[in-house]
Amino acid sequence: MRISFIGGGAMGEAIIRGILAKGVATPQDMVVSDISQTRRELLTNEYGIETLDDNRQAAKGADLIVLAVKPQNLARVVQDLKAPSPEQLVVSILAGGTLAKLCQDFNHLSVVRAAPNMPAQIGQGITVWTATADTNERQKELARTVLGAVGKEIYVTEEKYLDMATALGGSGAAYVFLFIEAFIDAGVHVGLPRDLSQQVVTQTILGSTSSVEMMGKHPAVLKNMVTSPGGTTTEALFQLEKGAFRALLYEAVAAAHSKAQRL
Repeated sequence: MRISFIGGGAMGEAIIRGILAKGVATPQDMVVSDISQTRRELLTNEYGIETLDDNRQAAKGADLIVLAVKPQNLARVVQDLKAPSPEQLVVSILAGGTLAKLCQDFNHLSVVRAAPNMPAQIGQGITVWTATADTNERQKELARTVLGAVGKEIYVTEEKYLDMATALGGSGAAYVFLFIEAFIDAGVHVGLPRDLSQQVVTQTILGSTSSVEMMGKHPAVLKNMVTSPGGTTTEALFQLEKGAFRALLYEAVAAAHSKAQRL
């Protein structure tokens, strides 16, 4: 299996790192094309993979071509890679860009569109993906293996779910980081030293997330297990609800979804 990365930025590098860590492929099986000499040198030095500044040459002979460039740089890539060979699979991790548009731009039918998120950089991502009807089972399995190297992957049959997943998972990490930041600051506000507040908050979130996954209970049930009548938790939850915490989150996700559709 030969994998070509068109673009060696943060997400491209995350997938490369995951592929190597999981033993999906070796450095000799991969090549990266990037316009930045700095990035090319970093990827070669860090991972021992071949790097080029020529997209067409990088894609030559690849079984799978990963499009990992910024959306504004896609036009140049289209010019370089017009009409890949029929057996090659094109996987796009760009925000936006429908399957129909990608097929039209590249004059190619075997295309996967994927929406990974930032935690992929530590192998804890979630990637929702779909494929064209012309993508065969072998190619889908190849895409599943590569995307699964950076965390969990979920295949969906309807493309509309990708923009929704982008709003929830792709952008969602930023919502969580903002919540963590504010949560730590709240601990400092009531008097905890910042390092202690960060440790308590971080482990609370890790433990709570693991509880949802491992206990198999609805989050509302777990929340009620923590909430005693007339206690500290119910007072805090009352303030969050009074401040329209849920409504703001709904609006934030809806706004991100709308933006993803426009892209």
